[in-house]
Amino acid sequence: MSATEAAAAQEDARLQQHMDRDREDLADGERGPAEVAEWERITQLLVTAGGVYDPDTDAVVQDELAADRRAAEVEQQRLQEQQQLAARADELAARMRVGRLDRTVETRPGDETACELLVHRGDYHPVVDGWLAQALADRSGHYADPAARVDAVGSLPVAVRAPAALLAALARTGAPAGDGELEFTGRLAQADPEAIDALAAWLDRVLAPAELAEAGEGARGERGRPGGGLLGGGDGLRTPA
Repeated sequence: MSATEAAAAQEDARLQQHMDRDREDLADGERGPAEVAEWERITQLLVTAGGVYDPDTDAVVQDELAADRRAAEVEQQRLQEQQQLAARADELAARMRVGRLDRTVETRPGDETACELLVHRGDYHPVVDGWLAQALADRSGHYADPAARVDAVGSLPVAVRAPAALLAALARTGAPAGDGELEFTGRLAQADPEAIDALAAWLDRVLAPAELAEAGEGARGERGRPGGGLLGGGDGLRTPA
């Protein structure tokens, strides 16, 4: 496009904007002023730089196209994450229905959100709470990461946190327990989660290794001992009620 053609297009845009003022549905529209402003910009660009207008060399146009591409990439990533989340929720629901959601299924980042999706779809069962609680207590799957455990303790419902705390404390007794043997922790947590959390704290205290008590480490708190509680590592955090 030449400078002359751009100037003519600018005048056409101004004329159209003037005509639109007589139409109630277009009088306050943003399209007319935007078109006039853009043609003014292009005309000025050609007057300043000379030559023929080429959108491939127009920095403003290229920036807008780049922004559109980035927005499309973000949207595509969002859709992919939604599809992955739905697929994971379907997998967990399928395993739950056939009784195969146990310790052999490791948790992954995002499983908490997948479980929320199951609740939203009306396809949730307390067995999922038990699976998450056991993984949190065992520090297995993505809960092996201390940061993931901190996030979980701050975001998971009490129906998961309370039995996880009790399972972690019971594990310190050294008594072996197979899948399903400690399912009563979930039922107790449903009945009185605060009492279960208090019981877990008490077990943590009385089961503390003697050598830590002799070294004075017992003063670090009920949940602040390495290897104790849900979080471990001496961070002293408690599961919120």
